[in-house]
Amino acid sequence: MNALTPPSRVDIVEVAPRDGFQSIREPLPTADKIRCIEALIEAGITRLEIGSFVSPKAIPQMADIGEIVAAFNRRPAMRFSALVPNLKGAERALDSGLRELVYVVSVSESHNRGNVRQSVDESLVGLAAIVERLHERDLQDAVCLRLDLGTSFDCPYEGTIGWPQVDAVLDKARHAVRDVSLEVALCDTTGRASPYQVADHFTRLRERHADERLKWAFHGHDTYGMGVANALFAIHHGATALDAATAGLGGCPFAPGATGNTATEDLLYALHGGQVHTGVSLPRLLEAADLIAALPGGQTASHLGNVPRERVG
Repeated sequence: MNALTPPSRVDIVEVAPRDGFQSIREPLPTADKIRCIEALIEAGITRLEIGSFVSPKAIPQMADIGEIVAAFNRRPAMRFSALVPNLKGAERALDSGLRELVYVVSVSESHNRGNVRQSVDESLVGLAAIVERLHERDLQDAVCLRLDLGTSFDCPYEGTIGWPQVDAVLDKARHAVRDVSLEVALCDTTGRASPYQVADHFTRLRERHADERLKWAFHGHDTYGMGVANALFAIHHGATALDAATAGLGGCPFAPGATGNTATEDLLYALHGGQVHTGVSLPRLLEAADLIAALPGGQTASHLGNVPRERVG
């Protein structure tokens, strides 16, 4: 792909119901969460990270994940995914009917230990255990597996992360995954990546891991105001899916200073300006953003949220 030619289509992966909602400390009523997810779907979102199957002691906001999934389990046109931190979480997600799993491993040893209290190698053993269970249940061809490589560009403890460090972890992960198709998301956990760093990582890693079964995604934060620019550079260098959170919700408790995810509405404005098809209605998404921002503990961290609606079109 010519670096100056945008792709004709990009998948938007809406992460507000997981990455966004879990950043809100106040307990959110299940009905309010469902209402917000409905609004996102009505706006045209077709890929949505609906939550995480984690211990409610660790993340109380996700205690109702079973109810949330049950409310949407008959939407054949939708691709719902959930974050699973371990084999137990994966089994709960599969038993709920979900067939898209998201597993997170930080490239930085320090961040991985802070985030999941395991070494990187221990996390990769956990990934292998999930793949083994998929084979045992004969689901290896029915489940979409995604690997989120946290701190792919920067770590709050170790500083800048070079692409060879990402490559080393990805090599081991692909060995653990075996024959299961994989989507790899390079995650700018701290929001400190620059567009040229994003381009360099995607270019080099795609050359090293050329495989038709391997797809690429980008997960960005807007801490330094580079969220949209980084996403655009990612799709110009091979990413076919972009994570974003409506209203710009999100953050990481183990990345001090990191702000919310790149706002979906800001990203859509840029993509639609380049004639990149997303299937999402920006006006309808802004309505969903209003619902999310009005939640107890919610906020509007997007740029478009501060622009008069009549000037957004």
